[in-house]
Amino acid sequence: MRFEELTLEGRNAVLEAFRAGKTIDRLMVQDGCGDGPIKSILREAKKQDTVVQFIKKERLDQMSQTHNHQGVIAYVAAYEYASVDDILKAARDKQEEPFIFLLDGIEDPHNLGAIIRTANLAGAHGVIIPKRRAAGLTSTVARTSAGALNYTPVAKVTNLTATMEELKDKGIWFVCGDMGGERMYDCNLKGPIGLVIGNEGEGVSRLVKEHCDIIASIPMKGDIDSLNASVAAGVLAYEIVRQRTQLS
Repeated sequence: MRFEELTLEGRNAVLEAFRAGKTIDRLMVQDGCGDGPIKSILREAKKQDTVVQFIKKERLDQMSQTHNHQGVIAYVAAYEYASVDDILKAARDKQEEPFIFLLDGIEDPHNLGAIIRTANLAGAHGVIIPKRRAAGLTSTVARTSAGALNYTPVAKVTNLTATMEELKDKGIWFVCGDMGGERMYDCNLKGPIGLVIGNEGEGVSRLVKEHCDIIASIPMKGDIDSLNASVAAGVLAYEIVRQRTQLS
């Protein structure tokens, strides 16, 4: 379901958005501000496991569009998030082995939108992103996905590695891209699979990488040593597609 993307400012507006069940990606609260209305907002945020950042008043003032933020600014998602079960159900409905993208800290909304577009075109059943240190489903993401966000479910989880372990119990195994890995052409990428794509600057984090079953490298022959995150996602995804559709 699509929502109108909003930046909400002011205590009443933010509190009413929580109580109306709006999907709030991030809540910015003035550091040291803890009166009754703010406490009520923080209680609602805790119920929804919303990411809360405490920042200085000067920073909030810079971010404010109304200049009347009253110590709180909230960012409402443009689209409703799916659940991990929704993604698995999409695979079952198509009678296919699950193919899932997991994004470890993709912060650029253009990269996120491009990866969602690639996921859709590669036949993936959904995308999983973490709640913290990652882009959410903004209108920029929707535009960059070229409509794919209307068809590809995106789930937001609190702990990416815990989600990976739960999916392993369901028979899914994980591959991530890393320069130090085995050539992707030499990896067995068939079966129920999760493709892990790392942060634009630092790649896949150490902890997430430790939870992957296969580390795959993309052969490179140029003078620089890395690809844009969305490009790397496309290259690895289509090697998975090639192997999944290869005649045995």
